[in-house]
Amino acid sequence: MILTRGARVTGAVLCAVLALMVAGWIVRDINAADDIGQLGQRWAGFSDARFTMLPTTSAYDLVLLVVYAVAAAVALRSSAGATTLLAVGVVTVAVRLPGLWGIGPSWLDSRFSDELRTRALICAFAALAAGIALVITAGAGRRPVQDFTERPPARPGTGAGVVVFLGLGAAAAVTIGWEIRQRIRSTDLHLGMYPDWYLGGPRIFQPLTDPPPGWFSVLLALLCLFAAVSAVVRAVHARPFALIAAALLLLEGGLSVARSFHFDLLQHFLDLRVENELLVLTGFFQVFLGALTLLAAALPGQVPPAPAPPGHVPGYGALPGPFGPPPPSQPPPGW
Repeated sequence: MILTRGARVTGAVLCAVLALMVAGWIVRDINAADDIGQLGQRWAGFSDARFTMLPTTSAYDLVLLVVYAVAAAVALRSSAGATTLLAVGVVTVAVRLPGLWGIGPSWLDSRFSDELRTRALICAFAALAAGIALVITAGAGRRPVQDFTERPPARPGTGAGVVVFLGLGAAAAVTIGWEIRQRIRSTDLHLGMYPDWYLGGPRIFQPLTDPPPGWFSVLLALLCLFAAVSAVVRAVHARPFALIAAALLLLEGGLSVARSFHFDLLQHFLDLRVENELLVLTGFFQVFLGALTLLAAALPGQVPPAPAPPGHVPGYGALPGPFGPPPPSQPPPGW
C-alpha cells in the first residue's frame, strides 16, 4: 500500500505545522533565557545551575522538531510514507495528551503567566488534532500498488530486525526496571510523588508544553517495546517507530552522561553507592543501545517484489500482445 498524492501533501503540511509550533516554543525559551547555555543546562537537568526563567520546552522537543522535519520531507518525496505519518501521529498524540489537564491547573499560576498557559493550551489542542489527522491520513490515504514502478514500504532486513529487537527490548526492560525502583524508593521515603510523577502536579516540575517525567518514561518504554516486537516480525511500520524510539533513547542517555560528567561522578565512581553506579552505567548503556538501533533501523529495508507489468509471464518475459504470442510460422497439422 502506498499514499496518494493528496495524502502525501496533507501529511507534509501537518508535519510542517507541528514543526513550526515546536520551533516557536524553542525560540521563545532561547529569547527568555539570559544565554543559550543557561537553557542547555536546564534541558540537561543540572540541579546546581541558576535560572532566571522556567523553560516551556525540554531537550526532547529538539528530537521532535527533527522528526517532524524529516517526516514532512519523506511524505513529499516518497509514496511509501504512510508508516512514517502513522508513527509521527501516534507519538505526537501520546506526548501532547497530558497537556489537556496539565496546563490549566491553578497551581501553575506561580510558574507561568496566564497568557503563556493559554497559548500552550491552544497549541496542545492543535498538536493533538494534527496528530490524529496524521493517523487518519496514513490510513485513509492509502491505495494498492498499481504499477511496477511504484515502491511499497520497505520492511526491516532480518539482521537489522534482530538487532533492533535486542537493543530496544533491552532498553525497554531497563527503563521499566528503573520506574519500578523509583516507585519503591518513593514509597520508602514517603515522598508522595505519585500520581504527580505520571500525571503532573505541584510536587514535580515539568516544562509547560511537555509531559510529566513518569509519563514520558513509560511512553519511551512502550514505544521501544512496540518497535522491538514489530522489528523482529519485520512489520512494515517497524522502521519509523524504531527510528523515533532510538532517537529519544539516545538523547535520554546522552543527557544522563552529561550529568555524570558535570557532577564528576566518573572520577568518584567507586565511591558511589551501587544504585548510583548502576544509574551512571545506565546512561552509557542507553547511548550505546540508542546509537546501535538507530543505525540498524536506518539501514535500507527490503522492498516486496513489485507487481509484474501487463503481459508478463514468469520465466518467459513480456508477451508481445494482449492475446499471447503470435502463431508459429509453420502451423502444425490441424492448426
